[in-house]
Amino acid sequence: MNKLVLMTKSKIEDSVTTRSGESKFGEQITILPSVTNIYGDLVHLDVKYVLVGLPEDVGVFANYGKPGACNAWDATIKILLNTQNSTFNNPKQLCVLGHLDFTQEQEQLSKWNQNNIKHVKKARALVAEIDKEVSNLIYNIVKAGKIPIIIGGGHNNAYGNIKGTSLALNKKINVINFDAHTDFRALEGRHSGNGFSYAFAEGFLNRYFIFGIHKNYTSQTILEDTLNANKSIRYNTFEAIEVENSLKFKDEMKEALRYVSKDTFGIEIDCDAIANVPSSAQTPSGFSVNKARQFVHYFGSNPAAQYLHICEAAPTKKTETQVGKLITYLITDFIRANSN
Repeated sequence: MNKLVLMTKSKIEDSVTTRSGESKFGEQITILPSVTNIYGDLVHLDVKYVLVGLPEDVGVFANYGKPGACNAWDATIKILLNTQNSTFNNPKQLCVLGHLDFTQEQEQLSKWNQNNIKHVKKARALVAEIDKEVSNLIYNIVKAGKIPIIIGGGHNNAYGNIKGTSLALNKKINVINFDAHTDFRALEGRHSGNGFSYAFAEGFLNRYFIFGIHKNYTSQTILEDTLNANKSIRYNTFEAIEVENSLKFKDEMKEALRYVSKDTFGIEIDCDAIANVPSSAQTPSGFSVNKARQFVHYFGSNPAAQYLHICEAAPTKKTETQVGKLITYLITDFIRANSN
């Protein structure tokens, strides 16, 4: 846990804008003042949710995507800490643990070129090291009986979420993935496009449902060799739901929930699936923000939901407030749904 940077009281005080007659999230959330043993420190903590940030985009680089996912954590925490504390929200259920420090990895990345295959291979090797940090942290949070909420980074981190949860529970888990892509690419070295295929191949992932893949970005190879050939994978398409209207959004959520909720499952939200959100593969055609919120609420309300991961958002200075608000809405939607 040498990469874990704890949230501090001074950081919160610097971030929270106080106002007479109001109480903010940052004034009520729980933090850990120090860490001796992450599992031991969390197990007796009177919270249900543990929020962590993964400020990196090494996996995105390694998958030839657009960088920027490293900025989502900072954009989110600024907004979340200033969210209103009221009967609608209960920040006392939440521990804002902090983030994993991938500064060195990001510095290495800045020296590499995506057009250089040697650099891409180095990045993929680096993702495998990041996997170890993520899976270890998630393992300890889940083992302590808490529900992790993971923010930022590329979708490569789905692997660490799945592995850490699976090892903590000593069983395979299921996953629902709200995504324009399958992220079930070949086992060619770790990157943001094969977190689920690696988790499946290594025995951590059982049932996998991909919600809303785009027909234009799903290869024939993936269709034939993976999606239609594997009984453990189910999917629907964005076009069938939103363009052709051959499927209904709410009906498809029910179908997907029936499939994954037979056992513990994780919720993966890729911001590439939401229209016009700055991300590694930003799309002009995707689900609305409100549909994404409905999705998180619906799946989060099921008691078998074990974690929430929101990834691939790539805010700039101009868009960081909007991205931070989006992710904060999804976090609070999940907590409200899951705690009821």
